[in-house]
This record gives sequence, C-alpha cells and structure tokens, in this order.
Amino acid sequence: MKERITLASALVIGALAFTPVQAQERKWTDDLKVQAYGELYYMYDFNQPKSGQTNNFLYSYNRHNEVNLNFGMAKLSYNKERVRANLAFMAGTYVKSNLASEPDGLKNIYEANVGVKLSPTQELWLDAGIMPSHIGFESNIGADIMTMTRSMMAENSPYFSSAVKLSYITSNQKWMMAINVMNGWQRIQRPEGNSTIAVGHQLTYTPNMRWMINSSSFIGSDTPDVERKMRYFHNLYASYQFDENLKLLAGFDIGVQQKEKNSHAYSNWYAPLIMGQYKLSDKWRVAARAEYYCDKDGVIINTETANGFQTLGYSVNVDYQITDEVLWRIEARSLNSKDAVFIRNDSQVSGQTFVGSTISIRL
Repeated sequence: MKERITLASALVIGALAFTPVQAQERKWTDDLKVQAYGELYYMYDFNQPKSGQTNNFLYSYNRHNEVNLNFGMAKLSYNKERVRANLAFMAGTYVKSNLASEPDGLKNIYEANVGVKLSPTQELWLDAGIMPSHIGFESNIGADIMTMTRSMMAENSPYFSSAVKLSYITSNQKWMMAINVMNGWQRIQRPEGNSTIAVGHQLTYTPNMRWMINSSSFIGSDTPDVERKMRYFHNLYASYQFDENLKLLAGFDIGVQQKEKNSHAYSNWYAPLIMGQYKLSDKWRVAARAEYYCDKDGVIINTETANGFQTLGYSVNVDYQITDEVLWRIEARSLNSKDAVFIRNDSQVSGQTFVGSTISIRL
C-alpha cells in the first residue's frame, strides 16, 4: 500500500511540475497563425499573342489561353503584445513576371519581417524586412480588392519592398503614420551599382466607418550611381462606403524623374482611377473600373513610340462568394492607347481586350 501511495504521489508531483511547461507551450502556439491563399485563373486575350504573354506591363493574370496559378502563398505569423513576425512564401505567374530581376534565392519570398513595439502604452512599432508595399490600395491578395485584375497604377508601382518601417497609430485609431527606409523601387536587393537608399511616407486618415483617405510617397533612385536619376512619386486615394452595399474609391498617382544625372529637367507620369462595387446579395457582387495611365517619356512603361504610353482602360466584373473561403470571379477588360502599343497577328494595334475568370481560396 505504501508503495502505491508513493508512486501515486510521484505521478501527481511530476504532473504538477510539467504543467507550467505545457501551459507555456500552449501559449506560444496560440500566438502563431497559419494562413494560405491561392488564385487560379484563365485569361483570354483577343489579340491572341503567340508568345502566350499578354503584354509587358501587366504582371498579374498575364498568360493567354491557359489555366494557371497567378499567386499562391503560405504564411506563418507570430503576434504577441510587443513582438510580431511574418514569414511567407509564394509561387505563380505573378512571381515569375514581377520578381524577374531578383536573385533566385529571394524570388519566392512574399514576407520575411520582424517588428518590435517600442512603447508599452502606445502603438509605436519598428518593423524590418521584406514586406508589402506602403503604396496603393491593391495587393497580391485578389480577394481583398474590388476587381479581379489589378489596375495599371497598381501593376506599375511597388507591390513590395525591403525596408525598415517606423509606424504609429493614434489612440482613437483615426490616424496611422509611417516612415519607410527602403532598398529601392520595388526591390528586395538594390540594383547593381546603386549605393543609395530610398525613403517614403504613409499617412492614413479614417475619421469614421465610411471614409478612408491615404497618402503615400517614394523618394529615391532606381538607377546605378553613375547615371543616378532621382525619382519622386506620390499616391493618393480615398474610399467611401455609402451603405452596406455600395463602396466607391478614387485614386491618383503622379511621379517625376530626372532625365539625366544632376539635371533640372524631369520626365513625369500620372494615373487617375475610379472604381466602385455594389453588393447584390450575400453571395453576389458587381464592380466596375475606369482608369488612365500617361507616361509619355516611358519612365515606367517604355513603348518607344511617338506619344509613349497613354492608355485608357475599362473593366467590369461579377463575383460569386461560393463559401466563406472560396470566391469565383469573371471579368471583361479593355485597354485603348493613343499609339499602337499592342500586338495582334504580328501587327501593332492600339487596343487590347481580355475576358477572364479566377477562383481563389483563403484558409
């Protein structure tokens, strides 16, 4: 009997001694979150490009007449009161097109960043690493934006950056302010021969549940030091939620870049946009977009034509939320340029029309 009591006591003491370790492990696990997202698509370009590539200035959904993966991502996030970190890997035709200039070891990294809360009482954070861009309202996660395809302004401004970011959110949650120090214009690794860093700001004002206004900037050079051309860029957008069904958004990009090193002459480009989404029911939504992109000197989109890239675009899409995790979309899109900057049957033409569909899943 004594031996049984002693053994039972030992088991109880051992269990009590192990409990804090188990609790600590459970708490550490609770701070981890695993996410996954994937977008399969089919796109048909009526210009029927022989190469299979729709054009060189759209990086998402840019393969003609084939079923493909645009963007797939697996992400691990860690969040505690004063520490946070993200590690995510990606694949798809977006990666192949938009990260072609990055080293092979970095092309498939979507996020790799850590952050520390600098104040125990205020939302003041310092984050560093590879992270989504602070510019614009569109991201790689297509299910988060109104339209199926990305706008011309989104495709031709940074999706990501390698940066150090200092951010602050006011106690009433109405203002978010951030300063970014970056390796360049949508760069993980700086361009060869470039020894400079870039800076940018982000300022977001959310006065109520209906309005959001955002201002973001970039100042830096994306060229080697021997031919350094400074680039100054600003993105502004505002969204308004009329009611639970209707949302509108308007945006405007403008940028200038030196024509030569130390020059006072500048090339410029700009891009206005307006889009809206209407919720027909819990499952069905429709959205439309009108946009324009003007880059006469070919700073961002080089066409080597007389008038450069001056293109007006329209799109309309229909969405069906199959389940909370799965979204199906179909879209028609048309682009019309001042010059013949597109190719159809080996001939230069001024227009391009697409129809396409995607199915995305978020876990």
